Order: sequence, then structure tokens, then C-alpha cells
Amino acid sequence: MFAQRTSNFRKFIGRVLLTGAVLAPALVTSGCAALQSLPPEQKAEQLVVKSHAVFRDFWGSSDDPMIKMRELWPQARGVILLPGILKAGFIVGAEGGNGVLLARDVSGNWSQPAFYTLAAGSIGLQAGGQSSDVALLIFSDDAVRSLIEHQGKLGADLGLTVGTLGAGVEASTTTNVGADILAVSKSIGVFAGASLEGAVLVKRNDLNHAFYGQEVSPTDIVLDGRVSHPATDTLRALLAEAR
Repeated sequence: MFAQRTSNFRKFIGRVLLTGAVLAPALVTSGCAALQSLPPEQKAEQLVVKSHAVFRDFWGSSDDPMIKMRELWPQARGVILLPGILKAGFIVGAEGGNGVLLARDVSGNWSQPAFYTLAAGSIGLQAGGQSSDVALLIFSDDAVRSLIEHQGKLGADLGLTVGTLGAGVEASTTTNVGADILAVSKSIGVFAGASLEGAVLVKRNDLNHAFYGQEVSPTDIVLDGRVSHPATDTLRALLAEAR
């Protein structure tokens, strides 16, 4: 009897894991359906507009994590803005969304944005759904260059330490201001699961190409300043004015 119950339980867990693995990424994708249906150039332009809105919202917020973000902002050498990162799942979770990376030069001027996707998956005791606006503050030029020149998991793969500040159920608060990257998040919904540690940041060469009208790498865009686009002026001015 015990053996039969054990076998049935294992089958049940197997079905749950399989269902979660299939449905969780689909839920994330469906949440971005409106943006995904746009042509690449319009999708990129919308990401710039939404990134501007996220930073403006963060900067004007009276939440404690956002106050801390403003205190640390003068030290930031770069930022990744990720509007509407979606998480969904039951047992198996998925997380993903698109955003932009910009860096500050020695004169304090902000670069043009390069486009990226953040993707992560996890297995554990988790349930629910969540939409989070996220800003990743990058605190050294070496960390900026590492993110731009290499793809991999935030944290160990890139040799960078990641801390979090958040206003939401899942977020934890860190006093480790010595982190290479500090993730600041504002969440809507309920989700208990993994943090951004271990998430993979992937270059969106298709969006970079569509937005700038030529084949360019994040290095060309952010570090070398080979291209520009007038649709970025408002976002870059907002970052420059933030004090």
C-alpha cells in the first residue's frame, strides 16, 4: 500500500512539474502579447517610452527602496530598465521581459540604449503571478563592460554580485551597497519564489538592428557611441537630470 501511494505521489509531482514547465513560459509570453505583436522598430520604441515611465515613477516614489535608490544613484555607472517583467507559475516558475541598458561616461552623459531580454526559470515552492518594473543599477565601469561584452547569468557567471531593494511581496532588502548590481523593483500581484539572482541577460540584436537601422552590437551602441536615435532623447535627459 505504501509503495503504491509513493508511486502515485511521484506521478502526481511529475505531472505538476511538466504542467508548470509548459504553462509558466506561456503565461509570461501571453502577458507581453500586445508588445510582441508590434513590428520590431515600434516594439523597441515602446520599450524606450516604457523605460522612461518606469524611471520617472521610481524617482518620484516615496517608498523606502526608491528613496535608497535615489541616494545611490550618483554612484551608478549604468542602468538597465526593465518595464513589466512578468513572473508566473506553480511549482515551476518562469520570468521574463525586455528592457534597455545605458551607461554614463566620464562627463556624466548617458549613452544610447541597447536592448536586452531578462529570462529566468526556477523550481520550488511558489505560486501566483506578478508584474514587476525593475531597474538594475550598475556601480562600476568594469561591471558595465562585463554585462555588455558577455552574456550569462547575473551573479556567478559574470563574476558580479547582485543585491536587491524592493517594494513587493517577494523582494528582499539588502544593506550590501557594495554589490556590483543593485536590483530595484516595484511589484503588482503576489508571487513567492526566486529573486533575480541567476537570471540570464541576453542581447536583443534584432531590436538593436530594427531601432538603429543597421547591425550594431551593444558595444557599438553603449561604449563606442556609433549610433543615435532621437526617440531616446527624453529618456537620456531624464537620467541626466536625476540628482
